[in-house]
Amino acid sequence: MAKKIVGELKLQIPAGKANPSPPVGPALGQRGVNIMEFCKAFNDKTKDMGNFNIPVIITVYQDKSFTFVTKKPPVTDLIKNAIKITKGSDNPLKNKIGKLTQSQLEEIAKTKMEDLNTSSIDEAKKIVAGSARSMGVDIVD
Repeated sequence: MAKKIVGELKLQIPAGKANPSPPVGPALGQRGVNIMEFCKAFNDKTKDMGNFNIPVIITVYQDKSFTFVTKKPPVTDLIKNAIKITKGSDNPLKNKIGKLTQSQLEEIAKTKMEDLNTSSIDEAKKIVAGSARSMGVDIVD
C-alpha cells in the first residue's frame, strides 16, 4: 500500500549547505519532518554541485517520512557562472552586463535540458537565451 502524501515543498537551497535555519527548518518543522535527517541527506547528495542554489522538491508523507528530488541549478545561476557575474542588470534593455557565446548557450541548454519542457536542443537554447536577455546579457556568435 502506498504511503499517503500530506504535502509537497519546493525550496532552493545552496548545494551542500542545507541547515535547520530558515527557510529549511520552519518549512520542514511545521510538517513534522526530521530536519537534520533531511539536511544530512541533501548535503550528501549535493556536496559536489559547486556554489549553486539547488531547487529541491520534498514530498512529505503521513508517517512524517519524506523523499526529495533535486533539480539542476536555475538557468540564471548557470548564466551568471558562465560569464563570471554576481547579478543581472538593473535595466536589461539599457545596461548590458555581459556576453554569452553560442557554445556557452548550448552548454547551459544541455545542462538544464532535463528540467525544461522540451526535448529539442534548439528550443532549450531559446529558453536560455530569453533568460539571458532578461538579465541584460547579449548572445554573440
